[in-house]
Order: sequence, then structure tokens, then C-alpha cells
Amino acid sequence: MTNQERPLSARASLSPGVVTGADYRRLVATCCSEGYALPAVNVVGTDSINAVLEAAARNRSDVIIQLSNGGARFYAGEGMKDQNRARILGAVAAARHVHTLAAEYGICVILHTDHADRKLLPWVSGLIDESEIAVRETGRPLFSSHMIDLSAEPLEENIAECARFLRRMAPLGIGLEIELGVTGGEEDGIGHDLDDGADNAHLYTQPADVLRAYNELSPLGFVTIAASFGNVHGVYAPGNVKLRPEILLHSQQAVSEATGQGERPLALVFHGGSGSEQRQIAEAVSYGVFKMNIDTDIQFAFAESVGGYVLEHSEAFRHQISPSTGKPLKKIYDPRKWLRVGECGIVARLDKTFADLGATGRTLAVSA
Repeated sequence: MTNQERPLSARASLSPGVVTGADYRRLVATCCSEGYALPAVNVVGTDSINAVLEAAARNRSDVIIQLSNGGARFYAGEGMKDQNRARILGAVAAARHVHTLAAEYGICVILHTDHADRKLLPWVSGLIDESEIAVRETGRPLFSSHMIDLSAEPLEENIAECARFLRRMAPLGIGLEIELGVTGGEEDGIGHDLDDGADNAHLYTQPADVLRAYNELSPLGFVTIAASFGNVHGVYAPGNVKLRPEILLHSQQAVSEATGQGERPLALVFHGGSGSEQRQIAEAVSYGVFKMNIDTDIQFAFAESVGGYVLEHSEAFRHQISPSTGKPLKKIYDPRKWLRVGECGIVARLDKTFADLGATGRTLAVSA
């Protein structure tokens, strides 16, 4: 039995906290076999991390916390002059924050890094170096998985580079997410303009490419696949993006027929989930999607909440002492007040996402 096959045994129980290695694979397999998915939330600081953990605990669901290269750099502080070093140290600091707190929230967390194209491969390599140290010291890597996005390059080069990294990652218990086909839009400097509209053929992955990648990579380690089916980063006007979730089904069928590994052998990823219709989300999940990225919606939920608070209390953001009453306004402009409002906006938005993905109440974490 390969590490990609779905176990048919009773539902797993896992210790709460960050899952890696076999526990990570078990959580992904359970999502796929039971037909639900987890939201993947890009974080940029302790506030967004804590809000995601709070939302997951409140919904009794496991969750995916991930960092883009820009989010990791921001976590380290914009004052750090060496941006390449900041990407590594910021991601390490965020990972340690999640490792420290996640178990206390009583849910399981997949810890992941987002899109890394060719110029960002040193970032991924540096994080693997850090996980090698962590494994020697603690027996566990810092991250559950990393994403390498070479979808703009020829398929042969994409697969070859991913194989090189997977050979380092697999012995540490780290999985690989690979992108096949192009996800439109842009995120932290990674991505492609949506110049050709909904008919852009690059937005649709070919099942034959999925099969080739699976055959070459799955013997090396645990692989999840972000297959593009018209999805884009960001939110676009209705009609500008045409999702074709059936491409995911065709990819599953191609691999299933070629390998005989069951009806849904692939663990699939839905990038650019923000703004998607519920029926399209449900269809994608039914075809084996276990992970949906919703960065844009979460950013707006935070911004909308904070913006509303500032507008409601605009005086406190212009004066320390109220010109009208003469009273101090510190209790209103205290960062803990408006940052908490933003956190609550994230939590409320994630309530909906957990429900949309069918994840509410389905944590695998063993209750304390």
C-alpha cells in the first residue's frame, strides 16, 4: 500500500496540535474519504494566527494555517533589511508560535507554506534546513507541508524540481503540494494576470499531466495537487471567471484507472476559493478537494471589521482626549480593542467557511 492510498479503517483519532508525517497524511485521507475539506488561511502575525485557532476550536474543526513568502517576511518585521533571511526567520517564528499554542485549542493544525516559484526555492530550502534541525532536537519538523509552484514552467522541469525537494522533505515527515496548470490572479508577487478572461486555456489542468506528476512523485513521498480548473486568486466580477470542477473528477478518473488505487486516489487543493459559489465549492469537495484557500475573503473580513470600528469611533483615532467631552479615549484606541475587532471578523467569516466545506464538528483531535 502506497502512502497515497486512502485507509478504509475506522475514523482516526489524533493528538491536538500541529500534525506532521503519518498524522498529517491520516488527516488528509480522512477529509478525502469522508467528503469534507479544510479552510487554508494565510496569516501575517499573531493576531491572524490566534483568530484562526479560535475559529477552529469554536467550530470543532481542524484547520490549515499557511504563510506566503510576503506573510513570513512581514511576520519577521518590515525593519529586517535582509528580506530573504526575513522570509525564513518569519516563517520559523510563526511555526513555533503555532506549535506552542495549537494543542491548547484542542484541534489539529496543518502548517503549510504557500506558493513558491523558482526565485523563492531558496526560501523553501532554508525552511527544510530548519526542519532538519527541529527533527534532530524534537523528532518533528516545523511544517506539515510546503508548496512549490513551478506551474509556469515546462511540466518536465516542474516535476523534476519538485522531486528534488521531495527527496529531502519526505524523510522529515513533510509533504509537498505541487501546482499543475496556472491559477490566475496574483498573490504576494506570485501568479499570472487574467488577461484572457474565462477562456484562458492555461487556467485548466490536463488530467494527463496530473497522472504523470502523480506517477513520478508519489513513490518519493506524500503529494497533494493543486490542479487548476479556472480558479483565480482574489475576487473578480461575476462572469469573468468560469470554474470547471469536473476537471478534478477527470483527473481522479485518469489516476484511478491507471493505478487501480480506488475511486479518489488524489488529495486535491482548491486555490483561489474566495468569492466562489457554494455549489461549486461542494462539487469540488465531492471530487476529492481537502483544502481550500480563502486568503482574500479573510483579509477583507479583518479590514471590514476594523474599518467599521474606526469609522464608529473616528474621534478616538484623531485625538487622545475627546474635544467634545474632555475625557481620555485610550480605552477606544488601545490596539487590543480594534485588533480584537478584526480577529472577531476573521472568526465570523471562518464560521461560514467551515460550514461551506462540511468541516464543522469533524475534528480528529482527541478531546482532553
